[in-house]
Amino acid sequence: MSETPAVGIDIGGSGIKGAPVDLGAGAFAAERVRIPTPQPATPDAVAETVVKVLDQLGVPGAVGLTLPAVVRHGIVETAANIDHEWIGTDAVKLFSNATGRAVGVVNDADAAGLAEMRYGAGKAKTGVVLVATLGTGIGSALFSNGELVPNTELGHLHLHHHGVAEKFAAESVREQHDLSWKDWAERLQKYFEFVEELLWPELIIVGGGVSKKADKFLPRVKLRTEIVPAQLYNDAGIIGAAHFAPRDVL
Repeated sequence: MSETPAVGIDIGGSGIKGAPVDLGAGAFAAERVRIPTPQPATPDAVAETVVKVLDQLGVPGAVGLTLPAVVRHGIVETAANIDHEWIGTDAVKLFSNATGRAVGVVNDADAAGLAEMRYGAGKAKTGVVLVATLGTGIGSALFSNGELVPNTELGHLHLHHHGVAEKFAAESVREQHDLSWKDWAERLQKYFEFVEELLWPELIIVGGGVSKKADKFLPRVKLRTEIVPAQLYNDAGIIGAAHFAPRDVL
């Protein structure tokens, strides 16, 4: 391995996934472990599950964790897709106390976006790049010349009479309403046109698990901006999380 591996933990609505990551190669250094997310997903319950994931991994050292929330200076500010008990929680303190390790905590879309910029479709790209993850909601990670602008939450933009973007165009909406790929692409067209007019990025990268099926919908989205599928798929969250593990203790 090219560097000492750090541990990344990706906390999602249905599963908490973790693996040691070779930060030089941008790849798992051992097999991934996944445990279902507890319900309700309160801070203490999630912390207990994170400890179980780490026990199964059996890898020592610092940990980087993602949350589906805005995280500023370790404090959870929003709870759009997690239990509202998280708001105001010092997530760094919570996970440090639970695991006995040095930890870093970051927004899940920011982590996935960082991984795509370092190792995937955004590698070596300059200018403004947007990584949009399509899943339960729409996550966003915005970069300027490779530097992350954290906690952008562009899935919460209001699309005129269509309402909140992620309630109109998320992948979960496609599944819930049994939309054809064509009909869903029309919704994505409206969303990405709006984002394009706000940011004028050099590149838009579309991630999330559905990016594996990008050939079914992405060619239907026509923009002046280049738009491409992500390359790391669902591994991006764990790989990106590992980058936020405190480096001075690896």
